[in-house]
Amino acid sequence: MYRLVEAHYEEVKGQWEERFEVRYGRWRGFVDDVVMRYLDCGVFEAGFARVQCRECHTEYLVACSCKGRGLCPSCGSKRAAAFAAFLRDEVLEPVGHKMWTFTVPKMLRPYFLHHRGPLGRLCHAAWETVSELIAAAAGDLDDFRTGMVVVAQTAGDALGLHPHLHALVPRGGWTRTGAWVPVPFVDPGAAELLFRHKVLSSMKDEGLLSEERLALLLSWQHHTGFSVDSSVKVEPEDGAGLERLTRYIMRPPLSLERMRWSEGGREVAYTLKPKEGQPGAQQRLDPLDFLARLLAHVPEPRLHLAHYYGWYSNVSRGRRRKGRDASPSTASPDRNVADELSPAERRARRRRWAQLVRRVYEVDPLVCPECGGEMRIISVILDPAVITTILDHLRRKRQTDPRAPPNAAASLEAAS
Repeated sequence: MYRLVEAHYEEVKGQWEERFEVRYGRWRGFVDDVVMRYLDCGVFEAGFARVQCRECHTEYLVACSCKGRGLCPSCGSKRAAAFAAFLRDEVLEPVGHKMWTFTVPKMLRPYFLHHRGPLGRLCHAAWETVSELIAAAAGDLDDFRTGMVVVAQTAGDALGLHPHLHALVPRGGWTRTGAWVPVPFVDPGAAELLFRHKVLSSMKDEGLLSEERLALLLSWQHHTGFSVDSSVKVEPEDGAGLERLTRYIMRPPLSLERMRWSEGGREVAYTLKPKEGQPGAQQRLDPLDFLARLLAHVPEPRLHLAHYYGWYSNVSRGRRRKGRDASPSTASPDRNVADELSPAERRARRRRWAQLVRRVYEVDPLVCPECGGEMRIISVILDPAVITTILDHLRRKRQTDPRAPPNAAASLEAAS
């Protein structure tokens, strides 16, 4: 993929208006910055951290990452791992959960390509659907609330336009006193109809649907084009399964394992997901078309793809944490939480990148490969002159060889 972007990006950009604008919308200028940072991801010449053993002074370099969304598979995997760790450790309660999947008809999908803002309102419609149906199934309870963490995805199986939502929802909810109330079943058919009503009403209010188009969509009685599925569930004790599921809902659009392309090749082969026990079919695409599809799924800067509702909202979690951990004398909004951390807590915060590496690659980057001692980051080098001096010195000593980035080792984030 790196070689594909490097070889064809400028060509795709030059042909965008003529060849790709009708299918994927107008060219978005911020993509230039995303691509340039991706091409520097894992490249030592763009910056690195020096990691050294406290005992034997063995040292290695960790290249900086681009931290991009939607394009870099390495950073996307790390982002998914960070998201999964955050949900499991700080957000989700130890109760049973289900994954709800919401999709919209093909007729509506282009609206979400040219207007990315409605993705947030689509998430809100899913939350209203789930909360109303679970509350109704729970019966007449005071201040009953469930929760939801929902992620908006825009890519389908072969990187086609397919806006859909994946949501983690507890199989029940909580009362005002914090008592857990399980809800065993919610009718997916009722959820589909309610979700359709809320989405169409929202799009009509936003002026995105004409009366004629709305009437046509409402006339579909047996196959509405909308779908709601809640068949995937995770038990309370299955923490590893929950983390795998949360990584899945935040996965990057592209799977490198399913992509095949040789430099100079006329086609990109992309294997589709298997269906009904059959091996996945292979789709062959022109390299420019394939890259254009991928670039269309790069989200805008500061566009939130994950949303938290109800019991799992930031406000609710903050209130519960404040009630447990903070007294009125210390809960000052002007106080910086980082100022109250102990030295040990500060070191732990700086090492979170290492925890993510362990979760993704099942190796500990802070254990010395020579003596088993503790590795530590001693500096982060970003000055081009210093970078050149260090790399030239290492090449003379034959301690580092050029390689095609990004790779597993180079994708680790340099942090201090």
